[in-house]
Amino acid sequence: MARLKLEFPEELFIYTTKLTVRVTDINGANHLGNDSMISMISEARARFLFDYGIRETGIIVTDLATTYRAEAHARDQLLFEVGVMDFNKYGGDIIFRITRPADDTLVAMAKSGFVFFDYKIGQVVPIPEAFRDTFPNVNWIA
Repeated sequence: MARLKLEFPEELFIYTTKLTVRVTDINGANHLGNDSMISMISEARARFLFDYGIRETGIIVTDLATTYRAEAHARDQLLFEVGVMDFNKYGGDIIFRITRPADDTLVAMAKSGFVFFDYKIGQVVPIPEAFRDTFPNVNWIA
């Protein structure tokens, strides 16, 4: 099986937030567990959307790809750089670069697909114009 490679242009990262690895995030191998990394990515996504004035209600994560480059340990502070790319009619991708600033180590890269969903009608809907207007420089794919 081919290995997943995630690399994103520097200019796509438009937001940063810091999260600290908690003792409860550590797995049996004594480093940040995969499940906790997913939770931290979700928190970074929520902060990003909130700070851009976007409600998460109506946005569904469709997939998540993560590549790990280094271990993180309890009490490490991690920097989550966040951006958006590849908009289509219904959604796009939120991207993440996770580093440990203390030693400038790349810990992980991630890409999360999303779509807009209307719960009242029970189906995927086009990206709202207000959302598109928030990110005018994002590339669109067919």
